[in-house]
Amino acid sequence: MLTLRACPVTLGGVSEPNGQLRAARERAPSRRVPGASMSRAEVAEAVNAWLWDTTGKRFDLDARAVARWERGAVRWPGAHYRSALRHVLGETDDAALGFRQSSRVPVSAAITSTDRRSLTDLSGVLMDAADESSDLLARAEATNVGDLTIEQLHTDIRRIAASYLQVDTLPLFVRTRALRDRAFILLDGRQRPGQARDLYTAAGWSLTLLGWMTTDLGRPDIAEAHCRTAWACAENADHDGLRAWVRATQHTAAFWQQDYDRAAQYAADGLSYATGTARTFLASAHALDLARAGRPDDARNALSTASRAVDAADPANDDLSGPFTCGAERAAGLRSDVELSLGQPAITAEHADRAVAALDALPRQARNPGSERMIRLQQVKARLALGELDGAADALAPVLDTAPQHRVRPLMVRLAEAADAAAAFGREPAAHGMCDDIAEFVRHPVVAELTA
Repeated sequence: MLTLRACPVTLGGVSEPNGQLRAARERAPSRRVPGASMSRAEVAEAVNAWLWDTTGKRFDLDARAVARWERGAVRWPGAHYRSALRHVLGETDDAALGFRQSSRVPVSAAITSTDRRSLTDLSGVLMDAADESSDLLARAEATNVGDLTIEQLHTDIRRIAASYLQVDTLPLFVRTRALRDRAFILLDGRQRPGQARDLYTAAGWSLTLLGWMTTDLGRPDIAEAHCRTAWACAENADHDGLRAWVRATQHTAAFWQQDYDRAAQYAADGLSYATGTARTFLASAHALDLARAGRPDDARNALSTASRAVDAADPANDDLSGPFTCGAERAAGLRSDVELSLGQPAITAEHADRAVAALDALPRQARNPGSERMIRLQQVKARLALGELDGAADALAPVLDTAPQHRVRPLMVRLAEAADAAAAFGREPAAHGMCDDIAEFVRHPVVAELTA
């Protein structure tokens, strides 16, 4: 049952609106929404705050009371409220706010029937509700973030992804973490649904970058914490491209923990969301996981899927570059790794040579130096498996030029594999020289630089 609240009654049951008070409020600038007028709720908050500052007492004026004053239902509020309103709205006297004392008609004379009382009360309830909805308009329109801020977040993320492994790792990691934090600080505020999705997308990409970097820096186990939160962001943003690359990053973290079955599960799930070169990477990675897990037939089937994905993908359509794109060259490098795992060094060398030649033809800004180094090490291992020591040494030389700040953990693992393969040749001078060069190289990993 609706409980009706009694309202002040004037002759005829109708109050004359206080247009002066409303005009004074609409002249006062909002403290929340730039360019807007103060809402009734803002006026009430400001009055309460001024009264607290000046009297030390708490008042509970709300937007509904201000609405009643503007409707003229109350023509002469208490003295403390009138003083506060003059201060908040910048008026010098009560008359400027439309307040005046008037003789009240006795209730017994004003209310002539129960029907008139009910209609007057219902009108007050309906008008209060409409006034409250008007006050909520500013809140519904308010946002703590603009489109340009969101655009800048995404621009910064694209720039970091493109420069990864081309500039120093630690400053890039710190910048990425700051972007993650900024996105979440903005999400704590109020924004439109589309803006919230864009912020979750930015946060998700920054977390995925942190997961990838953390794996490269030798802690794939703790990289998974970044990935779990990135997945939650992808779900909130409903962004399949982000979902796919989160799964790719989770695959990578599991792979470098030698948990190939779990890596394969991540890659397979990622394929259900992936398009473009994300599909190329995940299909190729899935084949490698299966090969490392001792499932050669499944790995061959996955390679067929990867080959079809390479033909259909266009890197120009990817959201990000750097680690989050997979052109034909990177796919060929992954395939060479699969073939080596399946015991096919000649095919490995063929695919690795093709990938390196294609990378050499690309402009510097379009190359992924991290993938390029890993592909060259596939060349090294394939040449060693084929007994071609000079060719292996030639392929190794560019890798050994890698600056200390880019000597990430996966690169060190692959170099250790190459050193083991070279050691099988005993005291053969070329092989022995490669082992010595690799031993010197690994004395200066990127982790040492980061913790110095």
